[in-house]
Amino acid sequence: MQQVLDIIKNKSLTYNQQVLQLAGMAESTLDVLNIDEETKRLLDDGQICTMFEGNAPYRPRYIIPNYEKLMKEGCKFLELDVPSDIWEATNNLLIFYKHVPSITSYPVYLGNIDDLLEPFVEGEEEAYKAIKLFIKHIDRSLTDSFVHANIGPKDTKAGRIILKVMQELQCDVPNLTVKYDKEITSNEFIKLCASTALVTAKPSFANHKMYVEDFKTEDYAVASCYNGFLIGGGGYTLVRLLLQNVANQSDSIEDFIENKLPFAANKMLEYIDERVRFLVEEAAFFNTNFLVLEGFIKKELFTGMFGVVGLAEAVNHLLQATEKNNRYGHSKDANNLGLRTIEKLNEVVSSYKSKYVECFEGQHLLHAQVGIDADLGVSPGCRIPVGEEPDLFNHIIQSAPYHKYFFNGIGDIFVFEDTYKENPDAIVNVIDGAYKTGIRYISAYSDSSDVVRVTGYLAKRSEVEKRERGEAVKNNATVFAMNAKRDSKAFDRKRRD
Repeated sequence: MQQVLDIIKNKSLTYNQQVLQLAGMAESTLDVLNIDEETKRLLDDGQICTMFEGNAPYRPRYIIPNYEKLMKEGCKFLELDVPSDIWEATNNLLIFYKHVPSITSYPVYLGNIDDLLEPFVEGEEEAYKAIKLFIKHIDRSLTDSFVHANIGPKDTKAGRIILKVMQELQCDVPNLTVKYDKEITSNEFIKLCASTALVTAKPSFANHKMYVEDFKTEDYAVASCYNGFLIGGGGYTLVRLLLQNVANQSDSIEDFIENKLPFAANKMLEYIDERVRFLVEEAAFFNTNFLVLEGFIKKELFTGMFGVVGLAEAVNHLLQATEKNNRYGHSKDANNLGLRTIEKLNEVVSSYKSKYVECFEGQHLLHAQVGIDADLGVSPGCRIPVGEEPDLFNHIIQSAPYHKYFFNGIGDIFVFEDTYKENPDAIVNVIDGAYKTGIRYISAYSDSSDVVRVTGYLAKRSEVEKRERGEAVKNNATVFAMNAKRDSKAFDRKRRD
């Protein structure tokens, strides 16, 4: 009762933020999942983390609607006809977005918006006005920077307008990814993407060729932070394994690799399945929601997400590495142990078959989770800790071998000094070179940008400063960014000169 009252009295929360927190409190009063004692122990001692999804899953964590279907067929439930011009197209999308739930209650995927809007770009002046209002509406109403749109890989008029608008508005919502393939994407377009990223921390750059090979289709989406999904599907749930806590319970490297790690991983896979079981078999969503009934999403395209964090800390603990040259990101032994850890996890996760997953050969997918605001001394996914980054070349070389295991999501972030704004070709060269090493997803921004990429999501430095003063801010993720700035030094990444 006191926690509910604290939410009601909290002057730094907007009304919508209060409603979301109160709803979460209500769900937390339930106890409907069947969890064995060993799994409860792993949850209690922090080896497994539920990501605050609640005790009774009633909607998938991440939903990836087929927006092409909306544009071609309209929507019966929302009484939306097929759009005939840019105004109807943007209006239909904005209405539809309000009815796409997620763990945050906001849509985590807005579609490949340049492809969706390109057929309606006739007069560029009118399209610019419509698209600018469209992006501004998203920023002011879908106030959560896990809201994510895609553009590319083709160079389009709509895509160029979107990038222009992003530079002008300097908004932290929506997040944005460009699907980039050098054989498809024009050099002019990707340079514009690089220039925009340096100014407003987006778009990030997805290795389109690599994603298509892994998903075996071009119908994939990048959502939320950098999460890869099939269009028309999504992620049932995301649970994460805190590798450093598993390492802390291990007697040796061999005990970690051969005993403690596979045991915790298998218990977590069972727990993921139990969450999915309740969602699919008992909750109403997949039986009643119009997104399912009209075919905008299909249950057979959903999977569970096996998240991992704290690889660097696990490796450093197991090796008792205190000197920089012996630590993860710098030492050959440390990097090899990191890869051995992920290879073992991949073996365990890929061999587990879920009765609730019909795609990806029945597998839940590995996900390099970006962290939560409660993390202290825990590095996201497989990343090198902030403050210990090597030079740019060696950083990319070290990171690349992990990316092949995480087509459900992994990425690295690099901060560049302001002079790069005068030479976006240099950023494109870095991305091209990174792709050749096996990098799947890469983000860049300049050290003077107000919009920054925190861990995978976006926030404004100016809004974080307001939140630090106890003022209300519209972006729900700003409070996460404030804590990540303080506890994880997410605003202190190495500047690349």
